[in-house]
Amino acid sequence: MTGHPAAAVAGGPETDLELLVHGVGGTTPEKMLGDPRTVRITGDDTAAVFRRAEDVEPGTHPGQGPVQEAYVWCNLTSGDGSRALWLLLLPFMVVNLAHWMRPAAPGRPRVVRLYGLLVRLAALTLTVLLVAAACEVALDLVAWQCAGVRACARRHSWLGFLAPGPVNAAWWTAPGRRLALAATIPATLVALLWYLSHRTWNAYESHQPMSSASLPAAGDTGPGGAVPTPPGTDDGGGARDGEPAPSPEDTRGRGASEAIDADPAGDGSALARPGFWYGRRLVARLRAAHTAAGLLTVASAVATPAVRFDHRPGGPAVLGVLGALLTVAIVAWAAAVVGVVCGRGRSENRLDQRLDRQLVRGLPLGALGLLLLTLLYAGWTRPGWRSGGRLPGDPAFGALMSAQGLLVVALAAVAGYLHRRRPDPRAGMRGLGGPAVTLLACALGGVMSGGVAQRVADWLDGTRALLPGPPVLLTWQASAIPALLAVLLLLAARLTVSTARHARAERARVRHEHPGEPEDPARTRAIAHARAMAGLTDRAPLVLAVLTATTLLLGASALAGALLTGRTPDGAAHRAHHAVQAVAQTSQALGSWLVGLGFLLFVTWGRRAYKDAAARRTIGILWDVGTFWPRAAHPFAPPCYAERAVPDLTWRMATWTRRTGGRLVLSGHSQGSVLAAAAAWQLTPPARGRVALLTYGSPLERLYGRWFPAHFGPPALAALHRDVACWRNLHRRTDPIGGPVRVPDDSTPEVDLEPLADPLAYGRTPDHPLPAPILGHSDYQADPVFTRERARLLARLRPGLPGQRPEPAAPDPGGAGTPTGQDVQGSSGRSSA
Repeated sequence: MTGHPAAAVAGGPETDLELLVHGVGGTTPEKMLGDPRTVRITGDDTAAVFRRAEDVEPGTHPGQGPVQEAYVWCNLTSGDGSRALWLLLLPFMVVNLAHWMRPAAPGRPRVVRLYGLLVRLAALTLTVLLVAAACEVALDLVAWQCAGVRACARRHSWLGFLAPGPVNAAWWTAPGRRLALAATIPATLVALLWYLSHRTWNAYESHQPMSSASLPAAGDTGPGGAVPTPPGTDDGGGARDGEPAPSPEDTRGRGASEAIDADPAGDGSALARPGFWYGRRLVARLRAAHTAAGLLTVASAVATPAVRFDHRPGGPAVLGVLGALLTVAIVAWAAAVVGVVCGRGRSENRLDQRLDRQLVRGLPLGALGLLLLTLLYAGWTRPGWRSGGRLPGDPAFGALMSAQGLLVVALAAVAGYLHRRRPDPRAGMRGLGGPAVTLLACALGGVMSGGVAQRVADWLDGTRALLPGPPVLLTWQASAIPALLAVLLLLAARLTVSTARHARAERARVRHEHPGEPEDPARTRAIAHARAMAGLTDRAPLVLAVLTATTLLLGASALAGALLTGRTPDGAAHRAHHAVQAVAQTSQALGSWLVGLGFLLFVTWGRRAYKDAAARRTIGILWDVGTFWPRAAHPFAPPCYAERAVPDLTWRMATWTRRTGGRLVLSGHSQGSVLAAAAAWQLTPPARGRVALLTYGSPLERLYGRWFPAHFGPPALAALHRDVACWRNLHRRTDPIGGPVRVPDDSTPEVDLEPLADPLAYGRTPDHPLPAPILGHSDYQADPVFTRERARLLARLRPGLPGQRPEPAAPDPGGAGTPTGQDVQGSSGRSSA
C-alpha cells in the first residue's frame, strides 16, 4: 500500500505521526511507506517499526502530512514451510477459539467461569483423543495386531524383528514388550507437543505488556524515536523513576475479577486489562496438565491388556496386585490433572508473573514416572500371553466421544443462558457460536483420528483378511466424511444460486448510482458480482449452523451404529438392501482416502500460505483470527501472535506520545485494525487522548463483533469510541472482509463514513482515462477520501508541547476515559471536524 501526501496540517513534523499496521498476508515496509528506502528504527527480524530513510533524523521530514511509520508483523504468522505442520493441530486451535466466543453477560461471573471450564475440559478431551489415536496406530495396529501375526509381519519387513517365532523367539517379541517399544511413538509425540508449546511461548508470547510504571523518562528514546526494549524483569507493578503507581482511573474498564473467565465490569472490553496479553501462568498450568494427560493416556493403553491378562482366573497374584495398584495410581493422577484444568483461569487485572513451579514440574514428571513403571510392568515375563484381536480398550473411544457430546450440550445450555441475559441481535447464531465451534473441533479431531487409523489399517492389511482393523467407532467416524461433503456441496449450490440472484439485484443499484453515464453492461455485471460475492461473508452463520447440525447428526449416528452393531458400516449393512450395502461400502472406502487427501491438502496449502503472500491472504484469514487470541483453553494450539504485536504497538505509541506530546493517527487495515484496537485499549487515558484511530477494511464488527460479542460487541466498541480521542472507519460494499463498525449513536461524531466508491469511476473520465479497478479489500490508501479523513482526524486532535513530559492523569468523574486539563495540553478530542 502506498501512502499519499495530505494537505499540510498544523503542527511540526515531529508532532504528527501516522502508525500504519498492515493486515492479513502482510506486506513490505517499502510498499506500506511508498518508498524503496526504509530504515528499521526499532524491533527485530520478527516484528519491527520502519520509517522512510529521509524521516529518520529529526527535522528532515518535508512537512507534507504526518511522519509515517510502518509496523510490520507478517513474520509472526509466516516462515519456512515446516510451520505448515501446525495445521495438523487445527482442532486445538478451533477449540481455543471457542473459549473467546462466549456471549457477554455482566453480573454472571460464575456462569461465565463455568463456560470457560467446559471449554477447557473439551480441550483436554481433544489432547487425550490425539494421543489415543497415536496409540491406536502404534500400539494396536502395528505392535499388537500386525506384529502379532507372522503373515502380516512378513509383508512388512521392518516389523519382522517383532514377530513371534515358533521357537527361540527374541526377548522383545512378547506382547507387553512390543507394546512398551511401540509406546515410545505416542510418548515422543507428547514430548514434541510440550516442546513446541514451551518454545513458541518464549518466541511469541513471553513479551510483557506495557505498564505505566515501566515507561522510561521523557527523552529516553533512541534515534528516530526508537523505544528501548521493555525490561524482561519488570513486575508490572510498583512505581519506577519516581512516578506514581497507576491510579484506579488508569485501569478503568478492566473489571474487578481476576479470572479470565469473568466478564469485565461495566460495558468495557476485557482487552483493556493490563494482564490480558500475558497468560504465562495459565499456559504453564495447562501445558503441564495436557502433557500429563497425554502420558497417562499412553500408560493406560499399555497397562490395560496386561492388567486384563493378569486378572484372569489363575493369573499371577503378585502381578495382579501390582496391576491394581498401578491402575489406582493412574486414575488418581488423572483426577489430579482434571482438577488442575478445573482449578482456575488466567489472571488479567494485573500482570501475573507467578509460576506454580511445583505443579508445572511435578504433574508431568509424575505422569512420566507412572508411564515408566507401566512399561516395566507390561514388559514382565508372562508365559502364555499372546496378542489376538484388537487391543483391549476399544470402549475408550466411545466413552470419549460421549463425554465430548455431553460437554457440548452443557456448553450450549450455558451459552444460551448468557445470551438471554443480554441479547445481542448481531451475535452469530444467537450466542451459540462457541458451542458450535467446540463441536466442530471435536468432530474434526474424531474424523482425523478415524481416518488415519483406517488408512494405516488398509496399508498394513489391504486384503482385510489378517487384521481386525481399528476400533469400529473410528471406522464409522471416517465413513461419515462423504455424507458431510455431500451436504456441503448442496449448501454451496444453494449459496451459488442466492449469490447469482443478489448479483442481478445489484445491477439495478449500480445503474442507479451512476445516472447520466453511458451504461457498460460488462462493467455493471462485474461491480454487481463483486458486491454479491462480498455479501457471502454475512452468510457465515448459515454455513456454520448447517455444518454443526449435520456434524451433530452424523456423529450421533456413528456412535449409535458402532454401539448397537459392534461392526463396521459395511459389516452392519451386510444383510441390508444392495443399495444400502453399496452406500456403506463406498462411504467406508472413501472416508479413509479422503482423510489422507485432506492431510496432503492441509500440508500443501499450509506451505503455500507460509511462503506465498497471495495464498496467505486467501487461506490465512481464519488462521489469523484463530491465532489472534491467547491460548486460554488449549496450550498446544498454535501460538498467539498478538501477545507480541499488541505490546509492540502499545510501547511505540506510549513512548512517542510521552516524548513529543504530539498527535498520533493509528492506522490499521484489515486484521491490523483489530491489533490497533487492542493496542489502543492497552494505553492509559492520557495516551489515548492523543491517539486517533483510522480503520479501513476492518472486520471489527463484521467478524469479531458478531462472533466474539463479549470482547468486541456493541458495548465494547462504544467504550473504545469514547476512550480514543476520535475514530473514523472506511469500508466498501465490495469488501468481503471489512465493513462498518456500527458503534451505537451518541453525542460524538459518527465512526463510519458512507461506503467508499468502488471502483473510483464507473467509466472513463479525465481523472481516470483508463478503467479504474475494483479494489475490494485492498488499496484503501489509494482513495482520496483516505487522505482527507486522516487530515480531519489530525485536525480534531490538539497537539501538546513537543518534548514536554505530561502530568499524571487526573481522575475522570465522567468515566468516559478522555483526559482533561494538562494531561494532553487541552486535548478533548470531541470537537467536530
